[in-house]
Amino acid sequence: MQRYQLAQLNIAAMKAPLDSPPMADFVADLDRINTLADASAGFVWRLQDEDGDATALHPFGENFVVNMSVWWDIESLHAFAFRSGHVEVLRRRRDWFTPQTEAYAVLWWVPQGHLPTMAEAAERLAHLKEFGPTAYAFTFKEPFASPAAEGQRGRVAFDDECPTA
Repeated sequence: MQRYQLAQLNIAAMKAPLDSPPMADFVADLDRINTLADASAGFVWRLQDEDGDATALHPFGENFVVNMSVWWDIESLHAFAFRSGHVEVLRRRRDWFTPQTEAYAVLWWVPQGHLPTMAEAAERLAHLKEFGPTAYAFTFKEPFASPAAEGQRGRVAFDDECPTA
């Protein structure tokens, strides 16, 4: 049986240029959050440039930052995103980013060892926007089991509510 891992992409529209004073706290926290992700249980890989983050990459436009990573499973990503020091950044996201009215984050399963490309991630996000959550592209709110766990579609039971709501 082939093992699958969870890929994720999220994009955010900045309220100001990355090098401006309104974004200073966000930029100052990048190394801490990236180090936290790298050391988290279930972490596999994250998109980064030679500076160790992805802020210089703008595949969705100059005013967007991207984050793409791979995790062992949805529970590992959920624990990092909503039950670690990452929550502090999530709580302040409205300070730095414009609320989006359409899908800005997508999850999908990849074969173990596969590192997704930005083109693949953009296509998954576009699919989610057009068709809603499916086994091909989904969200935390409506996750799908990995292809190795056929017949287990549905919500993954997390024992807590989103602490950033």
